[in-house]
Amino acid sequence: MKTLDISEVSERTGIAPSTLRYYEEIGLIASVARHGLRRQFDDGVLARLSLIALGKAAGFPLSEISRMVREDGTPALPRASLHAKADDLDRRIRELTALRNLMRHVAECPAPSHMECDSFRRLLSIAHRRARSSVSRTRKHPNRA
Repeated sequence: MKTLDISEVSERTGIAPSTLRYYEEIGLIASVARHGLRRQFDDGVLARLSLIALGKAAGFPLSEISRMVREDGTPALPRASLHAKADDLDRRIRELTALRNLMRHVAECPAPSHMECDSFRRLLSIAHRRARSSVSRTRKHPNRA
């Protein structure tokens, strides 16, 4: 087992040492030793950090990611959660694609005023619904804001 100094792990992954220390504090990773005050990690931490980065990119909070990584660093991926997240991403992609298309239309709209453009008015309606939905979710789950 090769050990890596915290600075090596940071350099190889692009993750700040402060973030690595935080991940250790919350139990996502674990150092195996210290060399002076510097944390040492086994080289398996690189794969574990890649898994954490993948989870974050998919939109999972760290609390869920921590349940997706076993003590030995191997993945414990709940398929139902992955399917649900993929469905959520599909929905968001559709919404963002529609929003992008409307924005392009509004940018090139020949109407004399944007308020005379049906597409622009639809864009305003979508923005209003999203804002109301966001406020509603925040009220139901205040820690998600």
